[in-house]
Parts: sequence; C-alpha cells; structure tokens
Amino acid sequence: MYRQDQLSEIIDLQTNDFVSKTTGIARMALEKIPEVDNYATIITGIRRCGKSTLLLQILNKKQESAIFLNWEDIRLNSFETDDFIRLHSEIVKRNVNLLFFDEIQLIKNWEMFINQLLREEFKVFITGSNASLLSVELGTHLTGRQLSTELFPFSFEEFCNIKKLEYSAESVDVYMKVGGIPDYVKSEVTAVVLSLLDDILIRDIAIRYAIKDVETLKKLTIYLLSNIGCTVSANKLTQSIGLKSASTVLEYFSYLKNAYLVDFISQFNYSMKVQLRNPKKVYSIDLGIVSAVTSSFSQDNGRKLENLVFLKLRSNYKEIFYFKEKGECDFVVKQQEKVIIAIQVCYLIDDLNFEREFNGLMDALVFFDLKEGTIVTHHQSDVFERNGKKVNLIPAHEFLMQNI
Repeated sequence: MYRQDQLSEIIDLQTNDFVSKTTGIARMALEKIPEVDNYATIITGIRRCGKSTLLLQILNKKQESAIFLNWEDIRLNSFETDDFIRLHSEIVKRNVNLLFFDEIQLIKNWEMFINQLLREEFKVFITGSNASLLSVELGTHLTGRQLSTELFPFSFEEFCNIKKLEYSAESVDVYMKVGGIPDYVKSEVTAVVLSLLDDILIRDIAIRYAIKDVETLKKLTIYLLSNIGCTVSANKLTQSIGLKSASTVLEYFSYLKNAYLVDFISQFNYSMKVQLRNPKKVYSIDLGIVSAVTSSFSQDNGRKLENLVFLKLRSNYKEIFYFKEKGECDFVVKQQEKVIIAIQVCYLIDDLNFEREFNGLMDALVFFDLKEGTIVTHHQSDVFERNGKKVNLIPAHEFLMQNI
C-alpha cells in the first residue's frame, strides 16, 4: 500500500519526465485516434513503436494539463487495488481532466477504476503492448465504453521523412532492412532490436503466460521470422521445435500475435471451419527485427517486399487473406462481408514468372468479381487488360504511398 505523498511524488516524477521529452515526427496515426466523451481511448502496439510519443503529441495538440503513469515503472511494482482510492484522490486534488495510463492492465481490477473515471467525465487514454486490450473481455469490463486503435512502427512515408530519403525504389530497399522501430531507425544499432525481441519474449509472453522454456519459445519465434510470407503448420512444427503438442504451438502463435511480434493470415474460404483447417501465412510486424535475427535471410527480398505490402494492408484493414484456387494470389482484403482488394506481390516480373503471377491475380479477380487488381513490384510499372479486367503493375514505393 502506498502513502499519499509517495503516489504524489511518483506522479510528479513520471509526468515531468513525460512532458520533457521531444515529440519527434508527427505520427500519421495522430489524426486517426478515436476520441469520444465518456469513452476510454485504447492504443495498442508492439513495444517501442512510439505509443508514449503519440500520447505526448496528443497532449500538445490538446494544450491541457495531464497526468501520465506507466505501471511498468519499478516504483509502482507494489501497486494494489486499494491504492486506486489514493490515486483517485490525487487526481481529483490536482484538478486535471486528461489522464494517460501505460500498461495499466498489469494491475488487478484496473477496469473498475477506469469505469469510475469515465463516469466522472475524465478523458482517459490507455496504451499497452498486448492485443488482449482489444479483446471481447475488455468490452465486458468497460461495458463497451472504449474505442480501440493500433499503432504500428514507422510507415514507409514516416521512415523516409525521418531519414530525409526520396520516395523511391532505393528507399524501399533501405526500409526493408531497417524497418520502422523508432529507436532502431535513429541508431541502426542491432542491439536495439535484439533487446526489444528479448523484452517481448520475456516480459510480454514468458512472464505473462508462465512459460518456463524461453529457449524453445525463442527458437519458434526465430523460425517464424525466418519464414515470413510462407505457410506454417502447427502439426509440422511440433517435433522440429520441440513442443509437446500442436495445441501448444497454436497457443504460442497467439501469444506472439498478441504481443504484435508476428501476424498470421488464413487462406480465404467462406467456411470458417475450412479457414481454421488450412495452414496460415506468417508475417513480421517489423522487418528490422527480421534483419537482426535472420542474417542468412537478408537477400530474400521477394518475401520481404511481400511483408511490406502486408504491413501496409494491416495498418488499414483487419480481414486479410491469401487466395488459392487454380492459381494463388498473395492478398485479398475483405470489408463488410465483401472482398474489395486483390493484390499480388512479385519483386521482379520477368518472362519466367509473368504468367503465373498475372493468372493468379486474374483468378482472384474473377472469383470475387473485381474489375481491377494490383501487382506490386520493386520498380516496374505497366498496365494490362484482359477479359474486361484491369491489372496495374506498380512499384512498391508508389503503392506504399497510396491511401488505400
């Protein structure tokens, strides 16, 4: 239990440290942050992707006084439910209406405290590094009074602006190597992303889910990061990774996904049962991490480019699939029960692969009755028409700059 003066000092120290930091480049997500009176705004994303900086940018935009508290601070490691009463008194005493809480879900019964603050018409922003904050259970805890959004590492546009690079094919190559983790973009010191990976595996996964065999977890993670753009099967991984059952592998998949380290997409099918049965494709949330842990994979630019296209889609849409019938199409995007986008990715179109890539995309366009689709390449541009369908061949830097 904390004394009132202890909490007051921690609030002062954390808030003063928070407001003294530089805001950095204005994040593109700033204009998309949902905000409604009497609703908590929840922002989740991979560790160190800039959530605290985004909060500071929100604060500067609002020009209000605020309180900032991060519950991963060692000074709050003994915080208990009863301490919320003193914290509430401290908030009221300071006559501050804007509240920023980072990783508050680590504290038991936090949602009851947030509910109380919302009833009293405080403006509450919550950030966290685990997607469970977006779960159905959270909706129950906050009785539906939350608006959720996700923050991803720097986009290609943000990356180029920070690095003062032109939007070009050469810049795409640099972006595929460095990725978008802010600290790594600034330093390009590999230890930064390796430390981030360890933090995620230990703090966000091993500790949270009581996993003792961290080495096996790490082995599985490196395997997935080394195979971005490929299909993965829990059954096939069971023996090679050293886990006891496919169900355990699937649990680890969900932990890694919730921590925003990797993501998975299913093969499109109107039957949910078939979707669950088919193997999924895996992608990384940041290619800088991939480059740091899989040096032998550094030259596989085709799968890295595919991963970049996935990240562009993922930052705008939730329902992304790969399509496989006669041919295969890398991505189809569904919105409101209808597929609206079909995209193929090929680093370099040539005589050997053109028909395969083109026909795979055409199969998807016909199946979903779409009038046009896109093949994203490294640097090539062209337009093709066949049977009333239009296919746009565009370079990656143009695609990554599009508003989709």
